[in-house]
Amino acid sequence: MDSIKNLITLLGQNARTAAKTLRSADTQQKNNALNNIAAQVDKDRKNILNANQKDLEQSKNNGLDTALLDRLMLDDTRLDGIIESLSQIATLSDPVGEITDLKFRPSGIQVGKMRMPLGVMGIIYESRPNVTIDVAALCLKSGNGVILRGGSEAINSNLALYSCVKQGLINAGLDQNCVQLIDTTERSVVSELVQATAYIDAIIPRGGKGLVEAISDSAKVPVIKHLHGICHTYIDKDADKRKAIDIAFNAKTRRYGVCNATETLLVHASAVGRIMPELIAKFVTKGVELRGCKETKKLSKQIIQATEQDWDTEYLDAILSIRIVNSMSEAIAHIDRHSSGHTESIVTENYTSGRRFITEVDSSSVMINTSTGFADGFEYGLGAEIGISTDKFHVRGPVGLEGLTSQKYIVLGDGHTRP
Repeated sequence: MDSIKNLITLLGQNARTAAKTLRSADTQQKNNALNNIAAQVDKDRKNILNANQKDLEQSKNNGLDTALLDRLMLDDTRLDGIIESLSQIATLSDPVGEITDLKFRPSGIQVGKMRMPLGVMGIIYESRPNVTIDVAALCLKSGNGVILRGGSEAINSNLALYSCVKQGLINAGLDQNCVQLIDTTERSVVSELVQATAYIDAIIPRGGKGLVEAISDSAKVPVIKHLHGICHTYIDKDADKRKAIDIAFNAKTRRYGVCNATETLLVHASAVGRIMPELIAKFVTKGVELRGCKETKKLSKQIIQATEQDWDTEYLDAILSIRIVNSMSEAIAHIDRHSSGHTESIVTENYTSGRRFITEVDSSSVMINTSTGFADGFEYGLGAEIGISTDKFHVRGPVGLEGLTSQKYIVLGDGHTRP
């Protein structure tokens, strides 16, 4: 245990020193580092994919489920996405040093706010190796040092990607310790990291509900979190048939193992006859297991009875629960009771209904006529995301550059003294 404690102390000290230098780095230097990392990822494709293949083979042998295997897998298309994400973050405005709300006070002083990095972030994540790059890039651009601890199932992929980050920082003349990856898979390192209040300013866990709850329960460092993604799509009585079918189908089947996938479909009773037969047939053809309320079960022999537990389950799999409701109020009440606060969407051609839905539904993303699959930092123009927060403090929804900063008050005077 002493060796783990010493490791976290060393990483923490390095991160503090690096974060201090990064705070004064100019935007061009940070962008150069991001572009260097992108070029290095492109150059090291073969090495990265070989490392990922090792992780996939080991994880299959260890019985990792299909959803997590999908999150773990890298290919050329996903590497292209990583490179594009780096390029997009490089083009975003640098939030560090931005001054807002500058106003003169009656005393003659000016009072405003300046945006600053949070300091040092600790990121604990499972399965998805792209997080290594996304987090490194966002922390770098927002001026934060970061310590990464990926899952053991992705250790080879993470090390290969981290080598690209490290080289990109060095080539840009930045301290390579701005981003550090913990290369041990010992679980005790997590317990030590989340209690390192002397070095870490915030912890962000990215993984399953069990991981997030365990970290939240044991952490002394503030945690920015989302527990899980129980997302809903509601087909309103005034929904356009084609939009409803396309949106609901995409929201569930685009990718099963992601937190923005719809897990429960709510359908107004008056829309069932014209929409559900075709939509159910599409889901069945796709191989999606359908679990429904008593009214839903009457629509097809392919639908099994949903239990109360189904409404509170993030499947991350080819399973969808369906409930027929008699009003929007009933749909919203269901969401209030069962949602994890991640993302909800309404399909409707009624402007008033759409406005009511986005006003009354209290989740981090609320949508009109849009697949829940769009709840993503990249799609929101943030370049990438460090996570999707379902907390209400200090940030909510996809956490991008601005979510990794806070504001301090600044006061400008010219010899002013207070009487």
